[in-house]
Amino acid sequence: MIATIPFNKPYLTGDELGNIAEAHDAGQLAGDGQFTSYCSQWLVQHTDCSRALLTHSCTAALEMAAILINIQLGDEVIMPSYTFVSTANAFVLQGAVPVFIDIRPDTLNIDETLIESAITSKTKAIVPVHYAGVACEMDVIMEIADRHDLFVIEDAAQGVLARYKGRPLGSIGHLGCYSFHETKNIISGEGGALLINDPLLSERAEIIREKGTNRSKFLRGGVDKYTWVDVGSSYLPGEIISAFLWAQMQSAYKITSIRLKIWNNYHSAFDYLEKKGRVQRPVIPDDCKHNAHMYYLILHSPQDRLAFIEFMKEKGIACLFHYIPLHDSPQGSKSGRSAGNLACTNELASRLVRLPLWVGLEEFQAKVIELAIAYLDETI
Repeated sequence: MIATIPFNKPYLTGDELGNIAEAHDAGQLAGDGQFTSYCSQWLVQHTDCSRALLTHSCTAALEMAAILINIQLGDEVIMPSYTFVSTANAFVLQGAVPVFIDIRPDTLNIDETLIESAITSKTKAIVPVHYAGVACEMDVIMEIADRHDLFVIEDAAQGVLARYKGRPLGSIGHLGCYSFHETKNIISGEGGALLINDPLLSERAEIIREKGTNRSKFLRGGVDKYTWVDVGSSYLPGEIISAFLWAQMQSAYKITSIRLKIWNNYHSAFDYLEKKGRVQRPVIPDDCKHNAHMYYLILHSPQDRLAFIEFMKEKGIACLFHYIPLHDSPQGSKSGRSAGNLACTNELASRLVRLPLWVGLEEFQAKVIELAIAYLDETI
């Protein structure tokens, strides 16, 4: 059955196509035009980072980060296994070994208490992933990194406008990476950004993004011609992407507010089931301000999850599982290694189910909740 209530539906503010036409009229569809500048400035203003560079994806931002911190063959990078493939792949491409550690049972973020025991003489960086826009325990992670002289690269793909102790996600580590993929809160179809929080990394990041050239410096009049000065690739987005994104950024707080109302509706409705021991709801620590990127439930078993997804599908509602842990994947087991027991990762990944959450769901949400509760209360 085709879902009548999809898992995700990209939201349009109404200004996207006008911005794209304006970019076309200005005669610049290649990257780094006025809309790219607008978006970059917005990110700096709303995250307090030193500099923001738009990229064509969060994957690109992560790849830039790996190059920027000089990842070499055999270096180790500590990260959770419960994440998207790009978190690891960006470093594997530079010859690094992902070292997977377990996640916390409450937030499903990297377990900060396990990081230090995973550090070796080859460790170069820590990559915390802010799952569902809920912050990792960044103070502890930064303290460990400082003590061991390690880089911290925040995978904040899901974290736009979320905060940790008042600080925007992506602005706490040395580098932060955002996604504007169509499944995220603020979208451009594909798209991302690298947040640079250490000013010493800024100039080289610009060069890496521009195919290893100093073209941006040339355009500013800093040199009389530009040339190949470092390694790099074409990581900047086209101006059409930035024009679309600018419309979204101008409505970013409105979008987040609507999503939070939807998230809170789910959370209140499923409190009853959690108290009866039917499900586990998301946990938001007191010092975290999330952005309602995702709403999920953790069921009793993989079989319960599969049955629930099938039931909702029959009713025309798309509910999805999430990541297959990277340490269990063919490439992950080949390229990386696990440090310690990943029991929590294995257990929770097999039981988690995500519910629809998108701007416009408001008129359909009562049906989703009603059917979910009826099934879970009677069957689980």
